[in-house]
Amino acid sequence: MEELKALDFSNMLRESYFTDDCPCAHHNCEHTLIYLCSGKLEIEQEGRRTVLHEGECAFMRRDYRMRLQERVQAGKPYRAVVWEFSRNFLREFYQTLDSGALPVHAERNRDSLYLLPANRPDIRSLFESVLRLFEAEVKPSEEQLRRKMVEGLYVLLNTDKNLYASLFDFTAPWKIDLMDFMEQNYMNDLSLEEMASYTGRSLSTFKRDFQKYSELTPQRWITQRRLEAACELLRTSRQKVSEVCWKVGFKNLSHFSKIYKERYGVSPTEMRVER
Repeated sequence: MEELKALDFSNMLRESYFTDDCPCAHHNCEHTLIYLCSGKLEIEQEGRRTVLHEGECAFMRRDYRMRLQERVQAGKPYRAVVWEFSRNFLREFYQTLDSGALPVHAERNRDSLYLLPANRPDIRSLFESVLRLFEAEVKPSEEQLRRKMVEGLYVLLNTDKNLYASLFDFTAPWKIDLMDFMEQNYMNDLSLEEMASYTGRSLSTFKRDFQKYSELTPQRWITQRRLEAACELLRTSRQKVSEVCWKVGFKNLSHFSKIYKERYGVSPTEMRVER
């Protein structure tokens, strides 16, 4: 892959420019706004495939499950402008908002990908102004950068009031449902710090909130749920013990076999033989 240009302003605003296809597993650690100048972007999430084309814009919520494929098209390079809204930036911005003007019934959409209207004048104008910054190859001042970030935020907030709940998911009542997230993701390779971040919480708040639902620590709860899932797979599927081990989230087969036997009185292999 030949990368012709990749400008990054303060890890918040960047331009990507490639001349051949670039596959990547993308862990979306920050809420992101992306505008495609040329080429196309294929986005896969939970079995669904969405394609962005030239002139299209999308919001991608902070979510590790996305896989992105950046592609050239019809001889044109892949070129995109990307905003990344950090939690600190969003917290600071949120504090400037009039609490009385916040939408009361905003709800966080379960889908992490939101397509914005194509060729909307305010969107096109914003990205054209940002492209001029990149073409000048002169880093803007922090104040200039902040203004562009705020403009990008308002593009989202003026599009759909429900995006308030996604962007400011560190605040009640828009905080992500904790146990719903845990049930969906206990098999995935995420640290507790990452889980806390994805649910809009600090680690200490995450642990404190978790105590409302379980007497177990989060890590013990995850281990227990993985064992329960493994037991069900061994009982109902034809998968090998090693396949079950990796699938439910354990990294070490010996450790998995040991704690499985401690929990159920038989090893995973013996469980498979009994079946």
